[in-house]
Amino acid sequence: MKSTTTGERAQFAAIAQLVAEEAGALVSAGFRSRPPVESKGPSDLVTEYDRASEDMIAMRLGSLAPGIPVVGEERGDGFAPMALRSGLVWYVDPLDGTTNFVHGHPFWSISVGLFDGDEPIAGAVVAPALSLRWSGWVGEPVSVSGRSGRHGEARRNGQRCGVSPTLRLEDALVATGFPTVRNVAPANNFHSFMSVKHVVQGVRRCGSAAIDLCMVADGTYDGYWERKLNIWDVAAGCAVVLAARGRITSLEGRVPDYHQGHIAVSNGHLHDALVEAINA
Repeated sequence: MKSTTTGERAQFAAIAQLVAEEAGALVSAGFRSRPPVESKGPSDLVTEYDRASEDMIAMRLGSLAPGIPVVGEERGDGFAPMALRSGLVWYVDPLDGTTNFVHGHPFWSISVGLFDGDEPIAGAVVAPALSLRWSGWVGEPVSVSGRSGRHGEARRNGQRCGVSPTLRLEDALVATGFPTVRNVAPANNFHSFMSVKHVVQGVRRCGSAAIDLCMVADGTYDGYWERKLNIWDVAAGCAVVLAARGRITSLEGRVPDYHQGHIAVSNGHLHDALVEAINA
């Protein structure tokens, strides 16, 4: 993250929120209208609002932050992941939770995240139907009084936010999701869901990974895990989680590969217990 200063990361987070808000206003015009739907695969839907939102986001980011590549869910043709694993890249989901949107369910969002190499550094998630918006930027690692951490800032509806203080998995409310193709274990996440469900206070499944991540960042959820996510699903939300002092690893507890999309996220206090339950 040497290519950006603290001030620049904060500015990028503000740009991400502005653009996500604008795209959210565009998409909101079609909410509960039962728009025409196309299928990209089993349980994988797309609408005209997904595409119009992504076009707007790409145009606005190109204007406000020129020279930074923009990779989105609907513009993925020709996308070579390894070629973009250095320098700054915007990863955007123009409508995270399209199935919810199509059915008139309010859990959908616009996600705009910025990576520097393989690390999330800034992002914003806007959920218009819930009147919720999150943003955050991640600073360089620091050590204060022998404890490691990061400077940064996460906000929910304009107010500073942080992860929950919950210490025990037995007291935790966590979230998860399931891939569009669910015919193969363990990729379908069914076994892990049952394993975690046995030990936590509750598991929620809202259908927008970006919202789930931000609800860990603001202390609503104590943890979250999911498999087979795309980079645009997690880019913004993971930046907000790290800005809120949360912890992110692979499902096995190792350094996460955000491009692979198998992640475990928590407030940090119960992370090891969550990872153990996911893999039980």
